[in-house]
Amino acid sequence: MKRIAGLFFIALLSGAITLGAYILFFEPHRPILAEASEALPVWQASTASPAATAAADGVDFTYAAENTINAVVHVKNLTLSRGSVNLFDFLYGYEERARPQVGTGSGVIISPEGYIVTNNHVIARATQLTVTLNNNKTYEANVVGVDPNSDIALLKIQVDEPLPYLTFGDSDQVHIGEWVLAVGNPYNLTSTVTAGIVSAKARDLGRNQSFIQTDAAVNPGNSGGALVNTKGQLVGINTAITSQTGSYIGYSFAVPSNIARKIVEDLLEYGDVQKGILGIESPRLDTEYAIKNGIDEIDGVYVDGIEEDSGAQRAGLERGDVIRSIDEVRIRKWSDLVGYIATKRPGDTVAVALVRNGNKMVVPVEVRERQTAVLPRLGLTVKNLSDRDKERYGVNSGVKVIGVPETFRRYDLTDKIILALDGQPVNNIEDAQELFSRISRYSNTSITMLDENGQRERFIFQ
Repeated sequence: MKRIAGLFFIALLSGAITLGAYILFFEPHRPILAEASEALPVWQASTASPAATAAADGVDFTYAAENTINAVVHVKNLTLSRGSVNLFDFLYGYEERARPQVGTGSGVIISPEGYIVTNNHVIARATQLTVTLNNNKTYEANVVGVDPNSDIALLKIQVDEPLPYLTFGDSDQVHIGEWVLAVGNPYNLTSTVTAGIVSAKARDLGRNQSFIQTDAAVNPGNSGGALVNTKGQLVGINTAITSQTGSYIGYSFAVPSNIARKIVEDLLEYGDVQKGILGIESPRLDTEYAIKNGIDEIDGVYVDGIEEDSGAQRAGLERGDVIRSIDEVRIRKWSDLVGYIATKRPGDTVAVALVRNGNKMVVPVEVRERQTAVLPRLGLTVKNLSDRDKERYGVNSGVKVIGVPETFRRYDLTDKIILALDGQPVNNIEDAQELFSRISRYSNTSITMLDENGQRERFIFQ
């Protein structure tokens, strides 16, 4: 037994020596490098393809970033909120107290004199606005003007020396897949730069607007900041994200620079935004009507109606026309058209390329002020009086009712002229919108109207 155990031990030792000799003399060496570090471990993961990595490596973002961060500012908005009133306040007396709240966002310096573009929602209801530059200098800011529809606001700070600023780029020339940088102050982290590509153009978020979509990371606080191309040109004002959590998940949106620039110029020159329309109607492509008539498959904008006394009517556009481009800018859907016309003013003329009965043609169309409006409270659709209306009814001012909601159809209001509301004269749709917005649900409203026979009528609505 001892002899067997001895033989087994010798065999085991011989095998170990043989294996050790093989590893020492024949196995290739693989050195193990050890690195001491006190930093926390970082796990890196990448899903980028070699082609995408090569494309990113071939683009230099440093020039655009360095020239942008000094022109992007931190905007602080001080508002006063009113607390809710509870039962004890009613029983023992209530003293209203305003609670200060501070909101933050970003802004872009667009002139050396201190004009700054930001979002309207960043400065809405502000009682005090302060702007902090990248060099930590702080200034009080004044609101020059706002356009809530496009969510653009223009601020001004008083400075003693010229400021670094960004120049507007041409957002119509931005291409899908082009690299862009988003610069702002998310979560109060100043001078934050993120990179991405243009994911889509003319994106409609249900506001009858046109946005640039990008996958550059944008979070709360980025609103009002800059979206720039690799040349450092301003191509958009970061405005919104689509997220269920309130934080970035891959989709962000910016107001195109051509729209922002036009709004800024209007606010500086006119004090308000000059808005114009072509005067056409086009159905939504996802409606049963559009699908039934094959309109949902059209590459362009289908003209389904023409507004009376509009530029489209005067130019001879017809129902059934398909608009393919305007001023050689490709128009594939309604938001493309809305976005381009938003860069124009009433009185401008645009070249509309369209297809009619298979024939291509280019028609000059004047962009005109909107002639129709839906009135607040009652929901009546009215239009400004045309020369023909004024001659027919024998009046020089007022608005014509062209649409009535179901609630009021029993009153036979269509084609009547609204002359006054509660004794206040109505001259045009702007007057009508202003006066009807003041209607109180707790009091009677008197509307003075004129019919085709020249008879004045007074309607009392409760």
